[in-house]
Amino acid sequence: MPDATGAGADGLTVGQVAARLGVTVRALHHWDEIGLARPSLRTAAGYRLYTPADLERLHRIVVYRELGLGLGRIRAVLDDSAADVPAALRAQRARIAERIARLRELDASLARMIGAHERGPLLTPAQQAEVFGPGWDPEGPALAREKYGDTDQWRQYAERAAGRGPEEWRAVTGAVADFERELAAAMDAGAVPGGPGANRLAARHREVFAAYFPLTREMQVCLGRTYEADPGFAAHYDAIRPGLAGWFRRVIDAEARAHGVDPDTAAWR
Repeated sequence: MPDATGAGADGLTVGQVAARLGVTVRALHHWDEIGLARPSLRTAAGYRLYTPADLERLHRIVVYRELGLGLGRIRAVLDDSAADVPAALRAQRARIAERIARLRELDASLARMIGAHERGPLLTPAQQAEVFGPGWDPEGPALAREKYGDTDQWRQYAERAAGRGPEEWRAVTGAVADFERELAAAMDAGAVPGGPGANRLAARHREVFAAYFPLTREMQVCLGRTYEADPGFAAHYDAIRPGLAGWFRRVIDAEARAHGVDPDTAAWR
């Protein structure tokens, strides 16, 4: 007849114990080999059999292991009569609390990452209007995701956006505004595309734009085309200075050409 633990009069086999406790046979063999939990009986054929007392010890080992105690610490808790079991468990509970806190932080980070992938800037509509200005279209990121959501650039943009709050976005928009002022001042001063000053502006543009995602020279050439050809972008730059969109494209093309990139054949890569 089985006893209160479910073991039969002759005990349980390794396989039966493994299935009952949710551990592997290999683990049971290892615990046997290191003397942590040895079966008290063997059959005439030499097979290991675990008694009810053995099973009770194994239950405790499994619980302590799930709590994160190492096998050496488990052995001390089980075998050392002087061991302060509550103290050991309190210490382990403190470590588990630290892990829970780290996991909560990770969960919050993952939630932000998911939100950034789905929505772009993690700002309220009011914050977006305040940070990006009254001309900002809050639907813009959703439209961009629909168009570019499967690209590496969108993923890079989302990873950056996930770590930014209003202050970080203000810094980004401030850097863009500073660059556009430099651009307009250089055009006013008669800077020539391909000249040292204009080339520095092209390099500065890549640096500033990296707040969104890394920009190669070929990708920059493609953006330059868009700045001039797209009505929205062209209106933005030409509102700063008439003709700025076309001049900026020529600056980008000249700097790219100096580094072996043909603006006529450049592709988004």
